[in-house]
Amino acid sequence: MTPERHTLRAGRLALEVLPAAGGSIARFDHLGDEGRQPLLRGTDEHYADVLESACFPLVPYANRIRGGNFQCDGREVRLSTNLPGDASPLHGQGWRAAWSVESVAGDRIEMAFRHEAGEWPWAYESRQRIMLSPGGCAIELNCRNLSDQPMPCALGLHPYYPCTAQTLLDTGVSSVWTVDQDVLPVARLPATGRYSLQNRLICGQDLDNGFDGWSGEARITWPGQPVALELSSPDAPYFQVYSPVGRGFFAAEPVQNANAALNAPQDQWQKLGIQMLAPGESRQLQVQFTVLQAQPQA
Repeated sequence: MTPERHTLRAGRLALEVLPAAGGSIARFDHLGDEGRQPLLRGTDEHYADVLESACFPLVPYANRIRGGNFQCDGREVRLSTNLPGDASPLHGQGWRAAWSVESVAGDRIEMAFRHEAGEWPWAYESRQRIMLSPGGCAIELNCRNLSDQPMPCALGLHPYYPCTAQTLLDTGVSSVWTVDQDVLPVARLPATGRYSLQNRLICGQDLDNGFDGWSGEARITWPGQPVALELSSPDAPYFQVYSPVGRGFFAAEPVQNANAALNAPQDQWQKLGIQMLAPGESRQLQVQFTVLQAQPQA
């Protein structure tokens, strides 16, 4: 049976959602006079692996937990790996699960995912609302603790963007975390030189790093294309960039916690972006993708 795929439209924008594959976006396009311009890396296939998608939600934490082990309120939590070849589970449970469609209309969709306590010993519910308008796409992601004990929580989005040698990423960050061979943080350095993200040629840069002190706004420009994209979030102080060599895409992710934050002592979690949700309490992430007319080339 073919998984359900929902298409949203508003003005010259079209967005497709595949709920069964991690509540993911399959593609997001500008439909101009000169044809379709992908704003996120897109696919028309009915993929099973969310890593083939254009964007997916991260809940109830972003990035890695070293070795899958951490301590919370005197309890040891042990998680299994969820990415082949990586000993450190990442991105929580929502991206590896089917989401249910709660409501859908021509320009919006709301999905939900419920996790029952297991290896992650807290029950929670996450909801994702995607709303398209002629000017862009707004995404609201939230998570509510359904357990009777406090639960650590941080949220994120994992969008992929198409790129060529001319694609530019322009944003402000203060610091970067270097990483080891397991993509786990080693040292916090000023985001300069190789790690500067100001008006940066971004395709194929061999980056897989977390940044903090994010300005909350980033612009992506594809010279020669009719529109550019602005990414913004008031709720994400951290920014993750993945730019592999020779793949024709990169990821620039608004996230609420630092990589491997749960491995730090619990009294440091708050400054690393982890919030302890009381029973019944929620946390929210709002992200806006704004479509802009590209500036004429000089």
